[in-house]
Amino acid sequence: MNEGEVIAFSGGVGGAKLSKGLSEVLDAKDITIVVNTGDDFDHLGLRICPDIDSTLYALAGLDDPVRGWGRRDETWTFMSALKQLNAPGWFNLGDGDLATHVERSWRLHEGQSVSDVTRHLARSLGISADIIPMTDDTVRTRVRTSDGWIDFQSYFVGMRCEPVIEAIEFQGAADARPHPDALAALRGEALRAAIICPSNPLLSIDPILAMPEMRQALFACRAPRIAVSPIIAGKAVKGPAAKIMAELGMVPSASAVAQYYEGLIDIFVLDEADADAKLPTGMQRVVASTLMQDAEDKRRLARIVLAAAADLARAAR
Repeated sequence: MNEGEVIAFSGGVGGAKLSKGLSEVLDAKDITIVVNTGDDFDHLGLRICPDIDSTLYALAGLDDPVRGWGRRDETWTFMSALKQLNAPGWFNLGDGDLATHVERSWRLHEGQSVSDVTRHLARSLGISADIIPMTDDTVRTRVRTSDGWIDFQSYFVGMRCEPVIEAIEFQGAADARPHPDALAALRGEALRAAIICPSNPLLSIDPILAMPEMRQALFACRAPRIAVSPIIAGKAVKGPAAKIMAELGMVPSASAVAQYYEGLIDIFVLDEADADAKLPTGMQRVVASTLMQDAEDKRRLARIVLAAAADLARAAR
C-alpha cells in the first residue's frame, strides 16, 4: 500500500547511499531525490555533474565501493591517451564515466535541460526513482582561500582540499529557480517525509537551501522533516566536511550539524557514538548506527529514518 511520497535532499556519496536504501525499501516511484548541482562544472568541453552521477551510479548498482566515486570495474584508456597528449589530466574520467558525460553534454548542447537529461540517464540505467537536479539554472559553488576565490572542483580535486577555506559562496543561487517538482513535493498533501541525507551541510546541502524559494518551502513543509548527520565522533565519514567546518569556526560535531539545521528539521538522526550530543531545543533525536558499509546498512538506516518520520506524524494527529 502506498504510504505517501518521500523527498530526499542529497549531495554525493553519503547521500547517494541513503537514497539507494530508500529506493529499496519504498516503492521507487514514490521517491524524489533532489541533488546538489553546485559542484557541476565544464571540463574538456564536457558537462560534469559529480553528485548527480554518484546518485545515478548508486541507484543503478554501478558505483565503485572501493574508491567511493565513479563506476565500478572502470578502465582508464581515455586518461592514459589524454596524458600522452599533454592535455589537462587533473580530473579523472574513466572510460565508462566518460560515456555519461558525453551523452549529457551533447543533449545539453541540443537544448535539453539538465533535469531532462538526468531523467533520460536514469531511465536508461533502469532507475525508477525520480532523480532531479536542484535547479535547471546555473549555481556554482566557489570557495575563498588565501589565494582568492576559486571554483569548488579546482579546490576539491585539483588542490585535494589542501588550502584553508575562509568563505563559501553559491553564485547564482539567489536568483535560481528550484526544480518545480521539488517544490511540488514539499508542498504536497501526500508527502510523508522530507529527508536531508548525510551529506556535507556546507557544500552539498547549503547550495540547495541557498535558493530562497527552496529554503522557504522546506521551512513551511508540513510533513516530518528529518536529517541524518554526516559526522560521526567528530569526523566526516567521507570528504572534507570536518576540515571545512573547523576552518570556518565550527566545531566538527553532530551537534554543530544539528544546530546548522535548526528551524528546518524536526528530527535529527545521529550515530551511537554521538548519542549524548546536545541538540537544539525541540529537535527530536534518533540514535542509530549511521555508517553505511553495505547494502543492508543502507536499507536499515532508510527504515529507521522512515519509522522516525512516521512516529512523528502519528504523534501530531
